[in-house]
This record gives sequence, structure tokens and C-alpha cells, in this order.
Amino acid sequence: MLLINDNIAALGAENNVDATDTAMSSVVGQLSSGLQIQTAADNPAGYSIAQSLQSEINGYGAAESNAQTAVSVLQTAQGAMNQQEAILQQANTIATQAANTTTDNGTANTADSQEFASLIAQLDQIAQSTTYAGVSLLNTTAGTSYTVGTSTVTVPANNVLTFQVGPDATNTDDSVTVNLVNTSASALLGATALDLNSVADAQSAMIAVQSAINTLASAAASLGSSQNQIQALSNNVTVAQQNLTSAHADLVDVNVASATSQFTSLQILEQSGISVLAQAQQLPQLALKLI
Repeated sequence: MLLINDNIAALGAENNVDATDTAMSSVVGQLSSGLQIQTAADNPAGYSIAQSLQSEINGYGAAESNAQTAVSVLQTAQGAMNQQEAILQQANTIATQAANTTTDNGTANTADSQEFASLIAQLDQIAQSTTYAGVSLLNTTAGTSYTVGTSTVTVPANNVLTFQVGPDATNTDDSVTVNLVNTSASALLGATALDLNSVADAQSAMIAVQSAINTLASAAASLGSSQNQIQALSNNVTVAQQNLTSAHADLVDVNVASATSQFTSLQILEQSGISVLAQAQQLPQLALKLI
């Protein structure tokens, strides 16, 4: 039907061109951003899921960093404990030598006692100076602080370190608690001063030092176990983060090949639509030829 006042064909062609242009703008936005979901309007349900996944991914990333920090902390403590073990082993050797009757004389005893006392003093020096980011790891008088040089060292409350190695604060499996052990000389050997002035004194020192060696070894083994646990959790966190990142990419990232193909089709469709619209706008003039 030829009409003069209303050009229905042109209106239809114009609507189709507008729809094609809107679709093309969307595809251009996807290709330029690399995202098929840029705003919640693009896919409300997908946007909500994507934000949830991103939150978990970020949480796993922070948890992985926490786990690496935890491993560094425990390695620092264990390294210091190894040095203390070596000192105690040497102290045990000296005490054992001093407990021999044939070496029980004033000069030898004085020399052995001085060396023994020097070794015991090193235990305290290591315990006080072993810190991580200003936190004491081995000198753990609960709830106190002390000074090393010009730095103030804080002792964790209740001698406990807590590491968040997972993204869920409500899940107890996502955190690891490590109990610190006081490895100062008084804690390992007791408050009574030890010396090697006699065979009996040397034998008492042997008993105390050997007990300290066992105590320290048990504490180091506990830290090693915690380190292995954290490392295992860290590995699991890494895998979980990779899987979630893959799922997030499948949901949010644009399929470049598909979008490019769609863009080419829309270009052709828009060009043909504009051509048809131009011809449709000429239809009312045909009606004038009938007048």
C-alpha cells in the first residue's frame, strides 16, 4: 500500500537499523574491554555470580600470601632453634667431659664452667633476638614486650600465632593456630644456675641439658609439622584459585572469535539496513506519480 502521510516500511527499516546499531555497540564494547559482562544490565544473574567468584578469588590470593608469610615465620623460628640445639649439644659435651673424675681439678673446672656459661648465655641471646616483623617467636613471656637494641619486640597474647590460610573466616579449617614455645635458658634449663665446679655439678648440668635438648627437639618438630600443614593448605589454595579464575573467565571474558564473527555479521546487516531504509524513504514519492 502506497501512503503519503505514514511510511510504515521506512519506520520498520529504521527500527531494524536501530536494533542492529545497539547490538553492534554492545559487541564493540565487549571486544574493546575483553568482557562479555561489563555491567549488571548485561547479565544480572551472571554479574552476581561473577562478583561472588571474584570475591573468592581475591580471598584465595590473600590466603596464599598469608600462607607464604606463615612458612617464613616458622622457618625463622626453626632456624633459630637449630642454632640453640647445636649450642645445647656442645654444652652437653662439655658437661660430660667435666663429669669425669680424672679431669676434676680447679683450673679445668673453671675453664669448663666459663665456656658452659657462655654457651647458656647464647641461648638467651638467640631467644630474645629471634623475631618476625617485631613479634617475638622464642622468648614468649605471655602478654609482654621487651627491647632488643632500639626496637620494641611484642610477645603474642597467650603465645599463639594465628594464620588465615583460607578465604572463609567462619571455617576453622581455613586458619592454623601455632603455639609458641619459650626457648630462653631459664625455660629450657630451669631457674637454678648451672656450673661445672665439681663432678656432681657437671652431672646435674648433663641431666638439665639433655632434658632441654629433648624439649627443644619436640618444640621444633611441632613447628615443622605446622609448617607442613600450612604448605599443604597453600598448595590447595593455589589450585582452588586457579579453578575459580578459570570459571570466572568462562563467565565474564568475551569469546573473541565468536564476538568478531558477530561483529562482522552486524556490520553487513547494518549496511544493508541503511540501504533499505534509504529506498523505503522514497516510497511516498512513488505515490505522487499516481496523482
